[in-house]
Amino acid sequence: MADTSHVASDPKGRSGDQVMDAVAASQEEAGALSLDFFRNHASPSWKTDDLVNEKSIDVDDKAKAENIAAEHDLPTNKSPKNDSGNNVFLLQKLREERRAKRAMDLVSKDDEARVKLENAAIERSNSVDSAVLGKYSIWRKENENENSDSTVRLMRDQLIMARVYSSLAKSKNKSDLYQQLQTRIKESHRAVGEATTDADLHHSAHEKIRAMGQVLSKAREEVYDCRAITQRLRAMLQSADEQVRSLKKQSTFLSQLAAKTIPNSIHCLSMRLTIDYYLLPLEKRKFPRTENLENPNLYHYALFSDNVLAASVVVNSTIMNAKEPEKHVFHLVTDKLNFGAMNMWFLLNPPGKATIHVENVDEFKWLNASYCPVLRQLGSDAMRDYYFKAGRPTTLSAGSSNLKYRNPKYLSMLNHLRFYLPEVYPKLDKILFLDDDIVVQKDLTGLWDVDLNGNVNGAVETCGESFHRFDKYLNFSNPHIARNFDPNACGWAYGMNIFDLKEWKKKNITGIYHKWQSLNEDRVLWKLGTLPPGLLTFYKLTQPLDKSWHVLGLGYNPSIDRSEIDNAAVVHYNGNMKPWLELAMTKYRPYWTKYIKYDHPYIRGCNLSE
Repeated sequence: MADTSHVASDPKGRSGDQVMDAVAASQEEAGALSLDFFRNHASPSWKTDDLVNEKSIDVDDKAKAENIAAEHDLPTNKSPKNDSGNNVFLLQKLREERRAKRAMDLVSKDDEARVKLENAAIERSNSVDSAVLGKYSIWRKENENENSDSTVRLMRDQLIMARVYSSLAKSKNKSDLYQQLQTRIKESHRAVGEATTDADLHHSAHEKIRAMGQVLSKAREEVYDCRAITQRLRAMLQSADEQVRSLKKQSTFLSQLAAKTIPNSIHCLSMRLTIDYYLLPLEKRKFPRTENLENPNLYHYALFSDNVLAASVVVNSTIMNAKEPEKHVFHLVTDKLNFGAMNMWFLLNPPGKATIHVENVDEFKWLNASYCPVLRQLGSDAMRDYYFKAGRPTTLSAGSSNLKYRNPKYLSMLNHLRFYLPEVYPKLDKILFLDDDIVVQKDLTGLWDVDLNGNVNGAVETCGESFHRFDKYLNFSNPHIARNFDPNACGWAYGMNIFDLKEWKKKNITGIYHKWQSLNEDRVLWKLGTLPPGLLTFYKLTQPLDKSWHVLGLGYNPSIDRSEIDNAAVVHYNGNMKPWLELAMTKYRPYWTKYIKYDHPYIRGCNLSE
């Protein structure tokens, strides 16, 4: 059947059905149809009856009628009884002429539209052909230089095709061609090296390109096979995909490993402080204002950390932004390894008029395996095997997925002490828990006035429409979890939490925690960590706080809105990119470093720098 796609409908909305009818009716008579056919045989669908008013003809129309009548030997002035018939005849002729003219106009416009579309398509094609493709660092607009890597990309493309042709030459026993290709591949590899832009290329690059082009042209003539080349390229693409996935796993493993280490400079700081602390006389190891430690009318903070520098930033940032520093009390708990260093730092750098107290978690005798399920579990053979023996990865990529669950911090009771706040501070009514990877930017005393509505925990929720909900952290295939919790319940953040210790005791929060921790003996309810048991323990007992109190993600999310950070009371470097590590995100680090005195003798002596 003839192509009718070029037949346009009337611009005023008239249907093209009649055109199709005309095509069908004239198929046998006209044979193969074309645009020329419609130029000579106007379709009835193009009739424009509204263009002529049958009751009135202008002067020009009358003149045309007279001319038509003359051509056909028709009388223009007849007796009155024939006038009406003649007028009808003339009108019909006029109408047919107008219809034909209108049809030709439409055909002409259709041609123009088609030509415009073709020209537009050609322009688009030209723009694609000349586009600068393969910009590997498109986010670095300031360094963008159009076509700056075009020669590098050409050489790499040549290398890809040379490898394809060399494999084909080898399979077809074209040993001479194979050797030539291998030689050119080695030369081009040396010439391109690690270059990413044309400016990095060796001056011999253009000569290598010409030489490679010649041997590729020869290879095309001798061994070209479209199907074989397609198969080789597809295989190379799949291999590259596998390599990328492997490198991503290795990158994840190494970043997680780096996040769990303490930089040498911070280790140096801790060791020097520890030595000097134990050289102090006993009477000089005491902090002032110890009477404030159990005063429920003051603002109390709980901070559990083994990182001296991080703890100093939390305390410094809180005090510097407090309206009444003398009313703030800091309760620091660390381990025996860092106990001396933490004490020495704050003895040398007291937080103004605020009160501070440092304790050693290993001296809490009530915190033992018979009372605390997680301590009992950490001492079990199964847990030791999980950490140190069975199932340990033999390669970097194999261990990347589970490394975060084997974080040494989960072996420390400092991480689980947050579930025992009333036991640690029995005389207090409320306490603000802070992680050591946060920075305080505003006065926090308003948190003590927040109405928790009978709840125990005040925290910022972290869930959006589908992420950071309970099913992200908990195993809902387990009946204990499925029966008691909503998988779509909203998660919340540890890091800045206001706890009502009176309600805590009434609702036996620590007992609830013990119940779920005991059920998770074999890690069947969740992996390791403190957020999942926190979600279970404080389920329906958490009061959402306004999000401006606590902005998270500075340790993993590079796209947090600047205004959110600036307006936040607390910013949290949760994630692997901690601000004290080299892998920290540069744009977020100044929020943390501004609270460190880099001219301090201990910091300068351990080569700590911004």
